[in-house]
This record gives sequence, C-alpha cells and structure tokens, in this order.
Amino acid sequence: MDDLKKQILALSEVSGALEPSENERNKILKEVQQYANIFLNNLPTTKAYSSEKAKKEAFSITSEVKPLQKLLEIYNSEVAAKGIHPASAGHLGYIPGGGIYSSALADYLVDITNEYAGLSFASPGAVAMEHELLDWMKSLFGFPESAVGNLTSGGSIANMIGLTSARDQHKIKGAKIEKSVVYLSPQLHHSCLKALRIIGLEDIIIRHLQLDSNSKIIPEDFSEKLQKDKENNLKPFLLIASAGTTDTGAVDPLKELGEIAKKYNLWYHIDAAYGGFFILSEQRKKLFDGIEMADSLAVDPHKSLFLPFGTGAVLVKDKEAVFHSHHHSANYMQDAHAEVSRVDPADVSPELTKHFRALRLWLPLQLHGIAPFTACLEEKLLLTRYFREKIQEQGFKVGPEPDLSVTYFWWPQDENEDEFNKSLLREIHKDGTVFLSSTLIEGKFVIRLAVLSFRTKIETIDRAVGVLVEAVRKLS
Repeated sequence: MDDLKKQILALSEVSGALEPSENERNKILKEVQQYANIFLNNLPTTKAYSSEKAKKEAFSITSEVKPLQKLLEIYNSEVAAKGIHPASAGHLGYIPGGGIYSSALADYLVDITNEYAGLSFASPGAVAMEHELLDWMKSLFGFPESAVGNLTSGGSIANMIGLTSARDQHKIKGAKIEKSVVYLSPQLHHSCLKALRIIGLEDIIIRHLQLDSNSKIIPEDFSEKLQKDKENNLKPFLLIASAGTTDTGAVDPLKELGEIAKKYNLWYHIDAAYGGFFILSEQRKKLFDGIEMADSLAVDPHKSLFLPFGTGAVLVKDKEAVFHSHHHSANYMQDAHAEVSRVDPADVSPELTKHFRALRLWLPLQLHGIAPFTACLEEKLLLTRYFREKIQEQGFKVGPEPDLSVTYFWWPQDENEDEFNKSLLREIHKDGTVFLSSTLIEGKFVIRLAVLSFRTKIETIDRAVGVLVEAVRKLS
C-alpha cells in the first residue's frame, strides 16, 4: 500500500502542472492580456489579408515544455498574421462580425468555470440564461412563447435543426423522398443544401425559383411551380427563403412567400443567419414583414450581433417535430431526466455535449445595452451606401441597391471584362490592406463587398476605395 501511495503522489506532483498557482495564473494572464492589447492596438494598421502560408513545423507536438511567450509568438506569426483576418475592420469579403471584446471575456469565464449547458439538471443557470436569450429572440421575430430554440455553433447547425424538423413533421422518409419537393433560391446559402444531404434527403426534388432583378424570389414563380408539382402527384413540403442572402444581401418577399406556403401546408424555413438582426434597425424593419410566419428560423449572433465565431441560433414552432429526432434518453442520464424543467438544450440539437454559449451574448447585451448594436447595424447600412456612391464617382459599375450591407460591383471594360475584374481582385488580395471577395451574378464575375464588422468605419471604406482606384490604375 505504501508503494502504491508513493506512485500516486509522484504522479500527482507531475500532473500538478495543470493547476497553476494564483501567482502563476496572474503571470500567464498578464502575458496574454499584453498580447491581446498589442493585437487590438495594432489592428487599425494591420493588413486584412495575407496570402502567406502557415509553417506546419511551427505547430509540431513534442515532449518539450515551451514558455508561453514563445507560444504567443508562434500564434501571432503563424495564425493571427496569415490568411484572412476576421477581426480586422478591413475584412470586407465575407460576413464576419469582428468579435467584440466583452464576448471574449465571457468565453474566458465560461472556460474557467467549465459549465455544461446541455441539461438544466447539470447547470440550471446556464440553461435559464439560454432560454432568456431565446425568449428575447422569439419576441424580436414574432414567434410564440411555445416555440423551442437552441443556441448553436452557427447557421449550419441551426439550418439543419430547422430542416430536420420539416422532414419529421411531414414524415419524409423511404419511398416518399424521391417524390418530395423543396423550393429555394439559387442564391440560398449552401449550408441548407448540405443539411438536406446530411439528414438523408439527397434524393428529394429541388426546385430553384426564379429571381427578380434584385435577386429576390418571385412569389408567382413559386406558386406556379408548386401547383404544377401537385398536379403531377408530387409532394411539395418545404420552402426555404432568405432574410439576407450571402451573394447580394437580398431579403426575399417573406410575407408573400409565407402566405403561399401556408395555403398549401408547406413547412416554411427562413435562413436569416446573416440578416436577421437587422430587424433591430428602423431603416430596415419593414423588410422583415412575414418573418413571424416561419415554421423555423436560423439566425447568427456571430454575424449581425458581432460576436466571435461559434454562435448561431434556431427557433422552431413545432416542439414535437424537433423532439422526434433530437430528444433521447439513456440509463446513465436518469437523474437528469427525473427533474422537470423547461426544454433542455440537448433535446433540440444534435449536441449532447454543449458549450455554454449564452454568456457570450448575454454579457455584452447587459454591459452595453441594445442601442450600440442597433447603431452599429444602421452605420453599416449607411457605409454600404457611401461605398456605392464613392466607387461610382470613380467609374465603377454597381449592382442594384442592396437590402442590407452586401453589394457587388465591377470595373467596366469593352472586352474581357470578367478577366480584368479577376485580375483586379487578385491585385487587391496582393495588396492586403482590405479583403474583398467575388461571386457570379447570372454568370457574370463581380467583386463583392460585405460591411458587417463592428470595427469597419468610414475611414475603412475610404481606404478600400483608394485601394480599388490604385489597382485599376496599375492594371490599366
């Protein structure tokens, strides 16, 4: 027994490195805080993109113990300094949120206390906080109190939960699959199509609906296709609309589409991952008329509420449809299920092991209030308009006035216009001061600007215009 005790104590001494003392914690935290401050202070002058590749050997795992300072240097040079910089004000290519500081503090607290947020039995406070945030979203989007929801890792899982619920409510399985029809925009985010494959609906019939000149679904086309499918003894069961497409920032005519979906008893899913929280803006609230008609809704706080990556949300009106796939039990969970509580997050999501995401949204809303978030969204709408006016003055052509904060443009050429604009984008990426992306609109290559980082200000847009003008000059 003494020998066994000696072995345990020896191992305990080695494993004790995982529990630093208060002095050691203070020293580590000071070094991390110093790095964070330098990073944030340098952001205004840091390029938004670097094409340099990471050195794989920098990350090699060995038995060697390395000082934190060295590890922070590796992180800075091989991770933070390469590729797209999502924290940068100049990230104008995709739809980042920037990552507000108070959310980072929330994640620090969550990781220290290591709360488990899947079951109320395990952490009643964490689950109660998630429900409070979901109730706030229900109120915002006009959903009934009886709806269920979940804070997810992002729009992909949020969309998948909504579409799984549609499948289960309409009992789309077996031989039904090949005769079932889903209606969607050609500009629908690919995560919805991916979700359909994952949930076993790869062989359903997909109807791409016609879009108007503003990239919105044409309701009449939806109605005509739906009626024709019913006449041909097919089973229309699902309509997916967008409240803010990734390509052009378009908000589909949600109310008109919802009325048709309800008339024919289709499940109505709205992907509002990018645009949903623009409903807070008085300038754009009218665009979201009809969003309350959705049977399921996906939104991403890590987009239009500017949180760090890893925070989505889904709301679903039919609790039983959600439970059909996600509610399960096991013998070892009998203590947890013995307690009667509100719906547990693990019952409405594929995740049983669930990160406590709620604090990263709850803490900023409590610290800052809702007004700064709303002001930031309205600022991005005006910055998008400002950008369009500035580049048109310089000779660029632009697409239609966007609903939200994504717009597209191109430099006009009599010949080889697409090739010139591809070269233009490569020149912008080579410069790296700002990061822009591209898309295809009816086969035409265009450059795309997405204004959503809370750090993007008017000087960022002026800088982007300057980079574009200089790139055109160099290529011409």
